Amino acid sequence: MVKLRAARPGEAEELTALVLRSKAHWGYDAGFLAACAPELRIAAGEVAQRRIVVAEGAADGRVLGLASLEGGPPVARLGLLFVEPEAIGRGVGRRLYRDALRRAAALGFRGLLIDADPHAAGFYRAMGALGPPDHGAAGGAPEPPAGLVRFEAVPAPPAAWARAWTGGGPAVHVGNVAEYNAQFADASLDREQRAARHYACLAAFYSPWPRALVLPGAVPPGWIRRVGRVLEWEGVEVYDGLAEGGPGLPAGPGLPAGPGLPAGSGPAERAGLPDAGLSDAGLPDAGLSDAVRARPALAGRLGGTGLPLVPWGLTAGFARLAGRPWRPRELRYESKSAAHGLFGRILAGGGHPGILLPGQWPAPTRWAAARLLAARARAGEGTVLKSEHGVGGSGTTVVSAERVRAAGGARAVLRALPRGPLLVEEYVAGPADPQEPRDLTYDGFVDGSGRVHEVGGAVMDVAGAGYRGATVGPGVVPAWAREPLLAFGGAVGRELSAAGYRGWFDVDFVADGAGRLAPTEANLRLTGPSIAFMVAARLDELRGAGHFVRIADRVELGARLPEAALDELCEVLERGCARLGAVFLPAIPTGAFEPAPWLGVLVAAYSRRVLDAAEALVRAEALAVGAAFAGGQRAEEPPRSPASSKSNGEGGFRVR
Repeated sequence: MVKLRAARPGEAEELTALVLRSKAHWGYDAGFLAACAPELRIAAGEVAQRRIVVAEGAADGRVLGLASLEGGPPVARLGLLFVEPEAIGRGVGRRLYRDALRRAAALGFRGLLIDADPHAAGFYRAMGALGPPDHGAAGGAPEPPAGLVRFEAVPAPPAAWARAWTGGGPAVHVGNVAEYNAQFADASLDREQRAARHYACLAAFYSPWPRALVLPGAVPPGWIRRVGRVLEWEGVEVYDGLAEGGPGLPAGPGLPAGPGLPAGSGPAERAGLPDAGLSDAGLPDAGLSDAVRARPALAGRLGGTGLPLVPWGLTAGFARLAGRPWRPRELRYESKSAAHGLFGRILAGGGHPGILLPGQWPAPTRWAAARLLAARARAGEGTVLKSEHGVGGSGTTVVSAERVRAAGGARAVLRALPRGPLLVEEYVAGPADPQEPRDLTYDGFVDGSGRVHEVGGAVMDVAGAGYRGATVGPGVVPAWAREPLLAFGGAVGRELSAAGYRGWFDVDFVADGAGRLAPTEANLRLTGPSIAFMVAARLDELRGAGHFVRIADRVELGARLPEAALDELCEVLERGCARLGAVFLPAIPTGAFEPAPWLGVLVAAYSRRVLDAAEALVRAEALAVGAAFAGGQRAEEPPRSPASSKSNGEGGFRVR
């Protein structure tokens, strides 16, 4: 470990010697080093002017490296970055570079120029700096001196919304996806909620910087180490396997009562809440928050950090865990019919000419739904059938008039759908140009004081009615859609705030063929696009502004992989993406152990072209590597990621 501090004028001679030793490390001859010496010398009177910072060993205080941040706005120069030869490869240069980028952002610089020794080019590319031919001359800067390689970065302070989300620091992330879903008793979800168990892995990204993760299922031990290395997290505590009968937790659905937690609490607290449709479904993962409270030492450890607790979504159990009031009416607009009514009220007030509202009709019985669907099919109109609640497209089906005729009528179509009441909604035809985005979303949140914070817009990848991923980044939302999307999303946020909701939300839209947006639902929780926003904010701060980030929920694997093979695959994907100039992160690793194996991933880059290439590489390599295991392992159960390294009976504490 090293610590950083400002250099002192009295160290100038010592620092110059370090610079020359570091330069000599690359094998330059004495004549070349002598010629460089005047340029590399540090005078005592220049130390403060050149904003020199040193890295020193935390144990012995020895100076191991230095960096200078030189010049005045708008563009700074990384004049020096040198590391003691024996400390090269130990992360000292990384710490110094990240600090220089952070300082440049804090001082208001719009660019950072680096004229690098060719031997250091790989380091700066790994840090995210843009080199030839990816960059243009910043601020009209002259060409670099002969023999050096020019790199540039765009310093970015932490996003304002990210500072407001968790106070600008780390947070405790609670992966209560199934717990959130269970309170709506969505008939379109499988009773075991296997998908929710996997999607809880996204808890790693509920804010740009986690301090601890609380997960219902076991995760591969190397996963957070890998993600944390890329995103430069330190000391992330992982508590996994809490819904799998881990230490102190019985394997059945019941939970032991802890202090202040009456046995069997839950269902009665949610009775008589028809507006939100909340219930206790008794699903295996439905009590993740209470599973934490049933372990007093674990609950005390998490609560004693003083850090914010961030869930996937609000539940009665999470309210008990976080010590906040439980107001179930906060979630009433998670209902698709309630959200549709809210959209209509906003539009009735005027001021949103780029927004149209699709017609929606409740069908209290299947017979009523069949009559509405049949009438629309006879008129040649497409229809969207929706459950009152559903996630990721579950419970939503797009039905064309042709499909009704091919099935033999509306009743035949309905027989294939999940049971329960339905909403019948007008289908909005999309743009004629397949390159134009069809599905968009607005993300924002309401803070504890009721203030609405805009996060931004994203383009979603939707097949039929099923969500598959999303892309965020500069200009991904078309110019014609940006203003109406942000304005309407902000209006929804203000209504949610007035209704008492506090937390993350999004508004999903479909684009029609006439340059308008139709809002289709609101989600009062984190989502896949929100995860991409979190990662983009972290990468912008670490590497420089301008990242595009794509989350792909499901990358198919050729076969189930043993844990070691999965780790090797992630290493291959990380290196391959880096060669393209992209960043790879495994977002959902546990799907790799399913009978039909898959992997959730995040890729990031500074251009859409590189982003597309990175996704294509990931998909191709995932199938190719999986195919190597297909022959010998399909017939046997692969090693399952264990809830291992349990050290204290508190749910698997690991620091990675």
